[in-house]
Amino acid sequence: MKLKEFFIPFSGLKLGKHTFGYKIDNTFFESFEYREFNDAKIELTAILDKMSNMLELDMTAEGTINVDCDVTGEPFDLPIASNLHLVIKFGEEFNDENDEILILPHGEYQINIAQYVYEMLVLAVPPKRVHPGVEDGSLKSEILDKLEELQPKEIKEESEKTDPRWDDLKKLLTDK
Repeated sequence: MKLKEFFIPFSGLKLGKHTFGYKIDNTFFESFEYREFNDAKIELTAILDKMSNMLELDMTAEGTINVDCDVTGEPFDLPIASNLHLVIKFGEEFNDENDEILILPHGEYQINIAQYVYEMLVLAVPPKRVHPGVEDGSLKSEILDKLEELQPKEIKEESEKTDPRWDDLKKLLTDK
């Protein structure tokens, strides 16, 4: 079984809330064969509320992931934060088709939250990753200099010379 530390054995727990803490680094994502991040430092807190007929799981995560900027390719630490609420009920068979409700078979004694943690964190990353130095202009890089150089220049309009055929059409718009 992969990521055995993410198994929560709920059958031995008393009714009420129980808190579990995790430190997540890049090896967690590599175990899912996800190699988009250079590094990760994320603190995850999972609060399991055990009730007599169901469980509720609230997960919150905060930290940074090191990614490459989509504009310059420069690596940088991107802060991320995410949370997930999951209701766990018991039924005839396992069913995880609903994003917010997990059904475990009767007699199950533990839950592995690794897949939920993985999805929650990957979805917390914005689709476009831009180095903060690009946005505020403080990052100096050869790529940014080259992009600036290749940017289309403003075309100066020739002294209001227009095609006479368009002038007649423009009159149609203004003559009402």
